[in-house]
Amino acid sequence: MSSSVILRSATIVNEGKQQVADVYIKDGIIQKIGANLSAVENTQEYNLEGKYLLPGCIDDQVHFREPGLTHKANIGTESRAAVAGGITSFMEMPNTVPNALTQELLEDKYVIASNTSIANYSFFMGASNDNLDEVLKTDGKNVCGVKIFMGSSTGNMLVDREQTLEGLFAKVPPMLIATHCEDEATIKANIEKYKAIYGEDVPVELHPTIRSEEACYISSSLAVRLAKKFNTRLHILHISTAKELELFDNTLPLEQKMITAEACIHHMWFSDEEYKTKGNFIKWNPAVKTANDRDAIFQGVLDNKIDVIATDHAPHTLEEKSQSYFKAPSGGPLVQHALQAMLEKVKQGKISIERVVEKMAHAPAILFKIENRGFIREGYFADLVVVDAVPQTVSKDNLLYKCGWSPFEGTTFSHSIVKTFVNGNLVFDNGKIIEGTTGARMTFNYPG
Repeated sequence: MSSSVILRSATIVNEGKQQVADVYIKDGIIQKIGANLSAVENTQEYNLEGKYLLPGCIDDQVHFREPGLTHKANIGTESRAAVAGGITSFMEMPNTVPNALTQELLEDKYVIASNTSIANYSFFMGASNDNLDEVLKTDGKNVCGVKIFMGSSTGNMLVDREQTLEGLFAKVPPMLIATHCEDEATIKANIEKYKAIYGEDVPVELHPTIRSEEACYISSSLAVRLAKKFNTRLHILHISTAKELELFDNTLPLEQKMITAEACIHHMWFSDEEYKTKGNFIKWNPAVKTANDRDAIFQGVLDNKIDVIATDHAPHTLEEKSQSYFKAPSGGPLVQHALQAMLEKVKQGKISIERVVEKMAHAPAILFKIENRGFIREGYFADLVVVDAVPQTVSKDNLLYKCGWSPFEGTTFSHSIVKTFVNGNLVFDNGKIIEGTTGARMTFNYPG
């Protein structure tokens, strides 16, 4: 693959504006952005006239299932689905098997990724009720943050001792803590209530009632209280209710915020009305809730109460998702179509393409203090995505997920991802993965 590339006449969307320009890349780095750049010998050129060039999306929450759950997915397969969707960098969660609760187990995942991931990567260190000493060994220069499950999800990493939570929030700073916030006691009480009525045959339509607004708010508000008490850098993942938005501030620039929030594609796209048709295939934790919640979350993104858009990509097999409500695990695959879904909202006039780039590339880079990624800037890594206004219908034939299904099957998006570059290497081109390179381990401006 050529170490020098010129991208010609692209409509560059970056830092709140659009401009038509060329981009010269050498050795994986953006060297020059400008009009009519001179050709250099042995340089591969691409004419991108009429197409958008975006910075690669940075997904701050994925579950790629390796090690231990590789019948569902693995870092190799899902990183390829990610770049096909314009996601050039990901941060993966610790609830694999075994859970990433020691430095050795965490490093094992980095070794796997260095050999198999086509996208750039980082992995969260996991917290449990009894591994604080291990958590405190984490190097914030090379690890994106510490993940605390304040509500149980797939895997068994629930941290529910208040003393443990206080210890983590007090001692982990200045590293970022990312939380899954659902109150376990509330959820258990709701399960018992509906089991008394339905036995084991609880309908999936009750999922957002069981994993309720109250369960989310109790836990999120506790996390915010702890963060304020200990001046912790807190990032609350996958906000799913309108009520939780009152916990977040939009008066400060992102660089100055100590408490931030994430919205996921499914909570901005689906509502509880679709459980009737999609059932367990839109069963996530936290649950997809009402249309009012969905619309409020979208508005929270526009109002900067919510800082980043991510996926919570969490695949399970068709067989697993086809079971009864209690047996079917929560989660679904989303990395291949997240950017296309947001571009559909652009077409609908609900958000600008500049804001999509901000929330999916710039803001994650700022929030996590990622070094030299997330922007189209000279001196930055050439993580880039080419988008064209050509419709694409999602079908099993064009899915790259190992699990082989998507909640978007049958949806026609108005835009297609046509090329993706990771560190200057063309890794996806018109529907095909280009093999031969691997992504890089992200580094962070820590403490910064």
